[in-house]
Amino acid sequence: MPPGRPTASLPLFARLILALVAAVMIFVAGLALGGRPQLLPGPVRSLVLSDDMRTLQAALDIIQEDYYRPVQRRQLVNDGLAGAVEDLHDRFSHYLDPGTYRRFEASTEGRFSGVGMEVAEVKAGLRVSRVFPGSPAAKAGIRRGDEIVAVNGRSIAGRPSAQTTALIRGRPGTLVTLTVVSAGKRRQERMRRATVSAPSVTSSLRTVDGRKLGVVALSGFTSGAHAEVREAIDRLRRRGARGIALDLRDNGGGLLTEAVLVSSIFLPEGTIVSTNGRTRPRHVYSATGSSIPRSVPVAVLVNDGTASASEIVTGALQDRHRARVVGTHTFGKGVFQEVRELPNGGALDITVGEYFTPSGRNLGGGGVRRGAGITPDVRAADNPRTAADEGLAVALRTLAAQSR
Repeated sequence: MPPGRPTASLPLFARLILALVAAVMIFVAGLALGGRPQLLPGPVRSLVLSDDMRTLQAALDIIQEDYYRPVQRRQLVNDGLAGAVEDLHDRFSHYLDPGTYRRFEASTEGRFSGVGMEVAEVKAGLRVSRVFPGSPAAKAGIRRGDEIVAVNGRSIAGRPSAQTTALIRGRPGTLVTLTVVSAGKRRQERMRRATVSAPSVTSSLRTVDGRKLGVVALSGFTSGAHAEVREAIDRLRRRGARGIALDLRDNGGGLLTEAVLVSSIFLPEGTIVSTNGRTRPRHVYSATGSSIPRSVPVAVLVNDGTASASEIVTGALQDRHRARVVGTHTFGKGVFQEVRELPNGGALDITVGEYFTPSGRNLGGGGVRRGAGITPDVRAADNPRTAADEGLAVALRTLAAQSR
């Protein structure tokens, strides 16, 4: 070939790169056509879709085009994803549709639109563990210990709390009707949702047998919760607190990283928790940062609503002999989830592994089933129907005895 003449063909490597780019562009074009890759040429469609995807696509097309009444393709996809996750028979894995996922993200930041209460999952639906002052729930007379059994007339018995709480939340100004059971009596409360800033931490100073003791209640392991816990503890110690009661009752968990950081407030070094999964290599999380002096006694207050990240903290402090655990058996969740975003704006909150306390305990029932949880060192059952807080009283007496 004479010098300076352009080549008639590209090298094989360059042709392969161009083919790959073209395939990606074709696939993107298929998505741009509204998820209808059947409109693409047959060879291209075969290239970009697997047999399973083609089957699913064909089924969706048939339903959308030939079913006797109109259906929304988006709803079919949402229902299909929810059904696929449900078929895992894992009570801790969920599909979050785009709206639910947005509300979920807001709740992990400690700010959401709802009626202003914290709840724990129970057989009948949801049990109210905390009501924020001035919130719609407080104005409606909802109190700690009440049970929510239906939302907008639909029973929520047996449904995961991730779904039922999403039903209660919604745009500010919209209405929601809750069916409430209080002291055995059933009533309906219609409330207007509002934007609620949920404080993760509340604290108080108590005196028992002449000893000042600090109480720090953590409602959820949201982003930054560890800093709030540490600030509250330091403030109480400056006021003379000689012991700390960490109240994790009805705390359903949250971010694993926050559990490690909260544990590190009490443990200066060593293992907090280890995790392992089918596609996740074993990882050991150790204490980080500065801790309060070990001479400060600690009691962790728990109940059957203490789960997940709360159990990680409780298990670490119990195994490392840093705290006395007071209350009833915890929930018993020995697995952890990751939230993976999906192209439709939704997400999968899916179980990816198990976690183990420093002594090697897994608190679940062999994976995704509910297990025995953590057995308290001191048993104390609170009665939600009384104004007194029996569980906290026992925890404070336990602390007072240790601080002598």
